[in-house]
Amino acid sequence: MIHEVDEALRLLLAETGLPERGVEIVFDAPTRDFAARRNAPTVSAFLYGLREDTGRRQSGTVAEHDADGLVLAHHGAPRWFELAYLVTVWTNRAQDEHRLLAEVLQCLTAVDALPARLLTGTLARLGLTVTLDIAGRDTGLPSVPDVWSALGGELRPSIDLRVLAPLAGARMPVGPPVTEGLVARVSDTAGTADTAGTADTAGTAGTEAPGRRLRYDGATDPGADGFAAPRERPLPPGRRPRGKAQW
Repeated sequence: MIHEVDEALRLLLAETGLPERGVEIVFDAPTRDFAARRNAPTVSAFLYGLREDTGRRQSGTVAEHDADGLVLAHHGAPRWFELAYLVTVWTNRAQDEHRLLAEVLQCLTAVDALPARLLTGTLARLGLTVTLDIAGRDTGLPSVPDVWSALGGELRPSIDLRVLAPLAGARMPVGPPVTEGLVARVSDTAGTADTAGTADTAGTAGTEAPGRRLRYDGATDPGADGFAAPRERPLPPGRRPRGKAQW
């Protein structure tokens, strides 16, 4: 899920025409070494925090069906996580950085969620909304000054971007659908077969009889319906059919 959010953010920023103007879009940590290696205008979206939104946690499963409507698997309910990105821009002049940062800010605030056309993988299959927020609330993640201090770099203008995305639940495959009726096999272990009207006798002691699909006495051949064919059910003694008088 994390790499899918990365890709969606990259595509969203690329739609503004940044790559065509020679601006790189990366996800590296903005450390001193990163600043020293940079040789082109760059937008960095560094993932510095990740936490679960437990208020959205749900239980239960969702069924996955094939084209014929048969259940293929069950999926656990998705769990939601907040991803915190430190978005910075890097150029040779402060004025150019401010101009580029304003352009990135305009792009990120123009939408409240990542467009569905940019989602890939599990995010696309789930079809759920992946929202964007510019640090609108304190959720317990590290503050931006603390992040800069941990990176060992100098504090600079940045955008604290929060993305709320679902993590797909585990997929639990199910067995194949039942397409045939119950088959019973009997064998004569005492020297005499007792068929009881359910299957043919084996004929000889210790020999397994061929399998037969169960049938009700007096029912017509149900074919693929197996033992689910309709049959007459005799009434117990002393009972009478509904709507008929008994004399």
